[in-house]
Amino acid sequence: QVHLVESGGDSVQAGGSLKLSCKSNEFTYSKNCMGWFRQAPSKGREPVAIIYTGDGTTHYADSVKGRFTISQDNADKTVSLQIDDLVPEDTATYYCAAYNPLMFGVRICDRGMDENHFNYWGRGTQVTVSS
Repeated sequence: QVHLVESGGDSVQAGGSLKLSCKSNEFTYSKNCMGWFRQAPSKGREPVAIIYTGDGTTHYADSVKGRFTISQDNADKTVSLQIDDLVPEDTATYYCAAYNPLMFGVRICDRGMDENHFNYWGRGTQVTVSS
């Protein structure tokens, strides 16, 4: 049974930080690729970061490297996204998503973070950054 619930979105000033969380259950969390995507107003959804919960391997979109950090908490079955030095362009709805890489016969996540691979999605959490 799928379970992905995001939290942590807020309205903040530029330069601030936020930590988004994605709570999942054992079914969704275990040895899965769990990623964060975002969708800004009037724009398409874009990948941000991904982590393979089997071994902690991470990948980031080039646009967020250095400011975004994805991490996992195995005990809590939570994947978090730390966002530092927020800029107004980070304003978006942030979505957590997951898929099992074994569907593709591998135990690694797609570096390109193709959203078509992800078959489980949360409802999103809003981040608004003012200048």
